[in-house]
Amino acid sequence: MRISRGLLDQVVAHAREEAPNECCGMIAARDGDAVRVYRARNAAASPLRYELDPREQYRIQMEIEEQGLELGAIYHSHTRSAPYPSQTDVNLAFYPSSVYIIVGVTSAEADVRAYLIPSRDRIEEVELEVVDE
Repeated sequence: MRISRGLLDQVVAHAREEAPNECCGMIAARDGDAVRVYRARNAAASPLRYELDPREQYRIQMEIEEQGLELGAIYHSHTRSAPYPSQTDVNLAFYPSSVYIIVGVTSAEADVRAYLIPSRDRIEEVELEVVDE
């Protein structure tokens, strides 16, 4: 997935603003290019897990569909651990073709990683190509 520096900065800013709780949101894409970040409320309001508010998730998915876009990625942050999918993250990965972006904010420098989670027993790190606007 390709994402502009500006959109990625929005995701990282969201992660930092929500700390110490995890943030979450969705990214709309067109042909593998991220085009818009949708912040969502973490219904769990927890530093250990995220849960996209179901009403917000539905609203965002409908807006993405109405604009002729696709769900490119689901993102969340890890505020206490490395940006690698936890077992809870894997259990909640219901979109096998979407990229899962995790922003680690345990240090001053954000660590952003991307994964495909095609099944409960497979996690594949993928390149997140950051491009200038």
